[in-house]
Amino acid sequence: MRADSAEERIGVFVDYENLAIGARDNLGLKRFDFGPIARAMAERGRVVYRRAYADWSGFDDDRRHLTRHQVELIEIPQRMGASRKNAADIKMVVDALELAFERDFVTTIVLCTGDSDFTPLVQKLRELDRRVIGIGVRDSTSKLLPPACDEFLFYDSLEGVEAVREAPERAGDDEADAPPTSLDELVISTLVGMQGSGEDVRASTLKRAIQRIDPTFVESDHGFRGFTELLRHLSERQVVELSGTKRDPEVDLVTGGGPAQAAFDLLVAVVGEAGKKGAAMSGLKTEIRRQDADFNERALGYGGFLQFCKAAAARDLVAMAWDDKRGDYLLAPAG
Repeated sequence: MRADSAEERIGVFVDYENLAIGARDNLGLKRFDFGPIARAMAERGRVVYRRAYADWSGFDDDRRHLTRHQVELIEIPQRMGASRKNAADIKMVVDALELAFERDFVTTIVLCTGDSDFTPLVQKLRELDRRVIGIGVRDSTSKLLPPACDEFLFYDSLEGVEAVREAPERAGDDEADAPPTSLDELVISTLVGMQGSGEDVRASTLKRAIQRIDPTFVESDHGFRGFTELLRHLSERQVVELSGTKRDPEVDLVTGGGPAQAAFDLLVAVVGEAGKKGAAMSGLKTEIRRQDADFNERALGYGGFLQFCKAAAARDLVAMAWDDKRGDYLLAPAG
């Protein structure tokens, strides 16, 4: 029987060569970063199983990075006269089906690939009453795969990919610790990600999501006796809004005022100048900084400019949609 819990239990399977080559060829990334996927899944539920499939002799630099994200590496060695790709695909299919049959508590299976060969697997998993999420690089994902899934996320659009693309390569980067995330940024970025599903977010649910993203998170490290007390502090600073019961309040983005309001007003003004045709997100930040040299979305608690724009769209301040022709998000005046 499945666990009696509203929290999703997630199994993640990564067709690593498909994603790594797609990210390198289409996004210009020297190394595929699993971090944005880990964060997106942590916002959706508890990840209980994660495996990546490849001939790892060709990805030596990637091993340590994936291990830091607790990904089990499944070795698919190249054999004489055999197809490495087919061997990896078959092993991944067998493992996904085995998980679905033997681990009934797993409610969601994530297939990280853009290969249409996995479409029959998606259909079978859905027959077995599993929710299936696909993740792939936009320009290397078959058009057949996304419609078969319950949800499909393009890696290019995940929060954090923008920062990875812009970050300069540093010697020994694999061993370097990630820079500390501010409390405001951690709460806001997690809240924005959870609100993307359209569900109301309670304090207890938000805390569980934060701890999945950062298992070391403890309120006392920030000077608070409990998570609700921490949220009240952020509410007083107009970082978030609280409503409903005191024991487990509903948490939302601030709808007006607060330190971010001036930045949102500037975004709305810049988007408004573009009119109904809209403006590509890639050029908006430059224009905003031209008008306000001190603009910094991270100082407002957002993980990046994409997340800042998504927060504005969530507040119905702007309309935001992906434009395939431009290969970019298009922002237009709301309404």
